[in-house]
Amino acid sequence: MSGAESDEARLLIYHKQATSGRTRYLQWGGTSVCAFSPLPDLSAVMESPPEVVPLAPPEGLLVREAELLQIKPEELELELEFREYVDTPAGPVPVLLVALTTIDPPFDKAAAVDGKFIALTEARHLPPVELELLRRSYCCIMEG
Repeated sequence: MSGAESDEARLLIYHKQATSGRTRYLQWGGTSVCAFSPLPDLSAVMESPPEVVPLAPPEGLLVREAELLQIKPEELELELEFREYVDTPAGPVPVLLVALTTIDPPFDKAAAVDGKFIALTEARHLPPVELELLRRSYCCIMEG
């Protein structure tokens, strides 16, 4: 993952078990659920989208994520209904939600890049901005 002050879009990656509905998020380095770097201190979720936010094409971010996890890009699916913006000291940052479409979460592949899958109940230690993003993303997942 890159430096913590990066202003690029962030991805929240989750896996929802088809049979049970169990939902887990990919956590990086034990400190963040935001790929590819944690949000900076003093970040807050914006209540309304900013007028202009540069955003790299999501396909490039998905390919980068697939390469990192050593999975096929088609095993990642962008949730089109979800897009949040976070106000950071460097400016607004978009946050996108990505579903892993594999039958089971790729636990071993995540562990190989210092990641692990966590349930919402295991996220209490995360910064408030990430907890709010998880709450909003979970609502989107459950509505879908």
